[in-house]
Amino acid sequence: MKILAFAGSNSDVSINKKLVTYVTTFFTGDDVEILDLNDFEMPIYKHERELESGIPQLAKDFAAKIDGSELIIMSLAEHNSAYSAAFKNIFDWVSRIKDRKHFGEKPIFLMGTAPGNGGGKNVIEVFLKRAPFSGANVIETFSLPNFRDRFEEGKGITDEQKLDELKSRVQAVKQFFSN
Repeated sequence: MKILAFAGSNSDVSINKKLVTYVTTFFTGDDVEILDLNDFEMPIYKHERELESGIPQLAKDFAAKIDGSELIIMSLAEHNSAYSAAFKNIFDWVSRIKDRKHFGEKPIFLMGTAPGNGGGKNVIEVFLKRAPFSGANVIETFSLPNFRDRFEEGKGITDEQKLDELKSRVQAVKQFFSN
């Protein structure tokens, strides 16, 4: 299976990128591509900018990555209870591609993590509300609160209960494709 994975963050030390990268290790034998949103940095969307210059090639490239995948695994960073500006800008530009739903009706394993107790639950809820209008078929979600207490570099999730929950969610994603 061709899997596209990314964190909805442009931070060089993104905990969401650490989580999404870790989760891809549960998909051994699959063709996994992990994107960095920094490789898709574009001017902030503005209607006049689109009229003047058109849709940036990077937005088309990001859409092509989505189209070439069978599953999207993404972990969204939560900034003020919503998406990061980096993710939202890519989302805005991709939405301007003619006759396109942002995520092309692809199955999505949606995740979030944060340093605090919320674990990205607000941004997950925001995305879930928007998903039906954006061609996002969210098949599973996972939230990891208190990232720094529950995740260790080189080991991954150290909290057994959250690790078991993740494994269960990964299994449900795999089961979706075996039906």
